Amino acid sequence: MFTGIVTACGTVSRVDRDGDRLALTIEAPYPDLAVGDSIAVDGACLTIVETGDGWFRVEAVVTTRGRTRFGEMEVGERVNLERAMGAADRFGGHFVQGHVDGVGEVLGVRPEADAVLVDIAVPEDVAEVSVLYGSIAVDGVSMTVNAVPQPGVVQLSVIPYTREHTTMGSYRAGDRVHLEGDMIGKYVRQLLEQRGALTTAGGGDAVRNHRTGS
Repeated sequence: MFTGIVTACGTVSRVDRDGDRLALTIEAPYPDLAVGDSIAVDGACLTIVETGDGWFRVEAVVTTRGRTRFGEMEVGERVNLERAMGAADRFGGHFVQGHVDGVGEVLGVRPEADAVLVDIAVPEDVAEVSVLYGSIAVDGVSMTVNAVPQPGVVQLSVIPYTREHTTMGSYRAGDRVHLEGDMIGKYVRQLLEQRGALTTAGGGDAVRNHRTGS
């Protein structure tokens, strides 16, 4: 489990591609990483398979690559990092599982007083659980939906601190970003879809029997 509070930015120092295998070596400031630790890289939960002084290595399997842009990454790219939270840690952002739902595209970036407004085109399943002032994780950063300018587009209002301490400060139109929709919204959607399917299949009795087990 993560919270979307980025604790460091890392730099991709090596990309190993061997057939279907993809491994990323990332320079990071953490002094005590261990093999087997979970870490969110641009919002995707990955397992550390090797680590050394100032670096760690992770692998992205085919299912992960299908939902992320890891296959596009090159040496020198900066990535947002968050270590998995401990049971006694302060919960500072929102519920983030590290399960990327898809890739969005930055449509525009413009200053607005002391903030920067970022419009992002999002996949349909992410749009369905994105509500005004609700939560969304973008490249692993816990953000609030500032506006929904049009269907399939969410707007973020990025404060100076976030721009300085994450990769969001370098966003440009055309950039592709990892997205994780609000976890609570996804559960609500699934429950409503299941209820709708039961109602369609058997009317109110089917829903009532499903709830009571009769």
